[in-house]
Amino acid sequence: MKRRTWILSALGATGALVVGWGVMPARSRLGGADVMPPTEGDVALNGWIKVTADGGVILAMPRSEMGQGIHTALAMLVAEEMNVPLSRVKLEQAGPSKIYGNVAMFVGSLPFHPLESEGGNKPALVRTGEWMVGKIARELGVIVTGGSSSVADAWNPLREAAATAKASLVEAAAAQWGVPAAEVVAMAGKLSHKSGKTAHYGEFAKAAAGTTPKSVTLKDRKEWTLIGKPAQRSDIPAKTNGTARFGIDVRQPGLLFASVRMSPMLGGTVKSLESKVALAMPGVERLVSLDSVAGSTAGFAVVGKTTWHAKQAAQAVEVQWDQRAAGALDSQRIDAELLAHIKTDKGTAFYTKGDAAKAEASAKKVIEAVYHAPYLAHATMEPMNCTAQVKDGKVEVWAPTQVPEMAREVAAKVAGVDVDKVTLHVTLLGGGFGRRLEVDSVAQAVRVAMATSPRPVQLLWSREEDMTHDFYRPMHVASLHAAVDADGAFQSLRIQSAGDAITPRWMERGLPALAGPFDTPDKTTAEGLFDLPYGFANQQMTHVATRMGVPVGFWRSVGHSHNAFFSESFIDELAAASGKDPVAFRTTLLADAPRYLAVLQLATSKAGWGSKLPEGHAHGVALHESFGSIVAQVAEVSLKDGVPRVHQVFCAIDCGTVVNPDTVAQQMESAVVFGLTAALYGKINIKDGVVQQTNFPTYPMVQLAQSPVVQTFIVPSTRPPSGVGEPGLPPIAPAVGNALFALTGKRLRSLPLVA
Repeated sequence: MKRRTWILSALGATGALVVGWGVMPARSRLGGADVMPPTEGDVALNGWIKVTADGGVILAMPRSEMGQGIHTALAMLVAEEMNVPLSRVKLEQAGPSKIYGNVAMFVGSLPFHPLESEGGNKPALVRTGEWMVGKIARELGVIVTGGSSSVADAWNPLREAAATAKASLVEAAAAQWGVPAAEVVAMAGKLSHKSGKTAHYGEFAKAAAGTTPKSVTLKDRKEWTLIGKPAQRSDIPAKTNGTARFGIDVRQPGLLFASVRMSPMLGGTVKSLESKVALAMPGVERLVSLDSVAGSTAGFAVVGKTTWHAKQAAQAVEVQWDQRAAGALDSQRIDAELLAHIKTDKGTAFYTKGDAAKAEASAKKVIEAVYHAPYLAHATMEPMNCTAQVKDGKVEVWAPTQVPEMAREVAAKVAGVDVDKVTLHVTLLGGGFGRRLEVDSVAQAVRVAMATSPRPVQLLWSREEDMTHDFYRPMHVASLHAAVDADGAFQSLRIQSAGDAITPRWMERGLPALAGPFDTPDKTTAEGLFDLPYGFANQQMTHVATRMGVPVGFWRSVGHSHNAFFSESFIDELAAASGKDPVAFRTTLLADAPRYLAVLQLATSKAGWGSKLPEGHAHGVALHESFGSIVAQVAEVSLKDGVPRVHQVFCAIDCGTVVNPDTVAQQMESAVVFGLTAALYGKINIKDGVVQQTNFPTYPMVQLAQSPVVQTFIVPSTRPPSGVGEPGLPPIAPAVGNALFALTGKRLRSLPLVA
């Protein structure tokens, strides 16, 4: 009943319960040819596909490339269905049409247990919830890159668009040649007939435009020549020869440069400032006040001829800051408050099975543990930046963003123009990890561009501003309990966690029109706790959603990033308490979860689990599902002078159908290194409202010499594709922590693992 209430309240909060929707067909995502902007010589066949005069293909790209290889993966889907070489598929930025909205990400946000929501026998509640949210997402058409959902979302719509385009070309050729369409062969970007007639796609594009093919059939899996095969990523050549354009590479005629300086106290304001000396410095143009927009902290920007001029002048401004009205934030105090919440608050039940309380009441003993995870910054390689120009009542923006339409909306709001007066160019992203789901730097850039109009301005944050004014991964704590009966068997698993909910805060900042009047339960708070595959007869997972005042946002793998550490470390604790091998213990609990067991067995067999390791080395294991994909990791760890060294990570993944196996391996390696940095070192401390970590010396990264060898093994699958960019991160912290326990006998229950 609770989950029914969640779904209905969530739908009601977004105004989605519309009378008559039950009989409305799903919004088509094919789109008409008019959706793609016309370019000379090119012909649009639908909202996704253009054909060039020389027979090449142009794909409308609605997803942002931030290193995850999505530009290549989606191009592979098109090349496969249209039977063209991958090199012949070019990209252009998709426009604001709703057909490009990310449906899969919103459906994936539903708080259903994965063992309930997969397969052909889904409960009615799951089917109804997915159908309704899918319908809402199609109507809203929110264009966003996130949630490891890009391939999953494109899997059917994009292949259907490509197959439809090919079918239109085939029928156009058949009509012109006077032959049956079934006899026309499409291969390598050309159409041919057994009579000897042949021509490339471009020669029939005009005839095919505006027609609806009589028959469209997706290629059978056994006919695939690209999907599932390694392919070189299309973004690599430009990134290696220096021609790739990231946000900070934008150079427009007459460009000015702006450097920001915001209140060092989170949520603080400017009390007073003196800029006379700063404005008299060479190369300095002006100072622009910045209030709190799109969740940003108030401050100011200094504009100069170069970033160096602007930055030096910004530091020369004499300023006094005021603390936020609600008082200074402090991370130690917040940790104590969260501990109090899990002890005294009831929380929201995300999953209940059997009666955990009854099992504990009759247990011989109850094993308990409390785990902690700190705030974390994103620390993207490319600091926050945006280039903007306000001229003749229009706004033009160049931004590395994961949410192009939200960026357009905030630009229009700040400039006081209609959104159709805003043109947005999405550049490559020098790292995203969820940070570029925010549009605070876009709002600031447009505010400054209004002052420099008609000249464009590039606003760039320093690393220090970037680190101390992030939207952080929330601090969370969790209390875990397991009841053991007189025979030593585990009868229940009960988990209560506490920490801020991300989604409501993000909605308030970026989609205020859709933010409800109250906080509905946010899956991200409890994912990785309520959705475990282990077969405990009695289970209860609850979360206390808090609002501590620290700006929080989506961080790579979101709630899974810390909840996997809580749950998989505790499962290891239970194995140790029962005197069982950690893999054998998990195996007994996975009798009803064969996909999970297969992934666990693959990783442990490749790692040689149970075999002799070098002296002073130990294995740790963790198994976790996130974003529809199951990942198991075995970490080989040693200790030297009390410092952990991770030598190897054996990683197995079931992510459904694989489009590009090379990208899967790259993303597992990326996630392991990113997650290992957080596991060993990552921590944001806040004192007197001020973030103490300001740059990499105080927020260290795993260096190349410290990086483990990562071997990736993919479970063959015919299921639709699921996430790849994030699922490799959650298991690494518990795998390393469990290995350290095997080495030392000491259980580490707080992140980071290195004090």
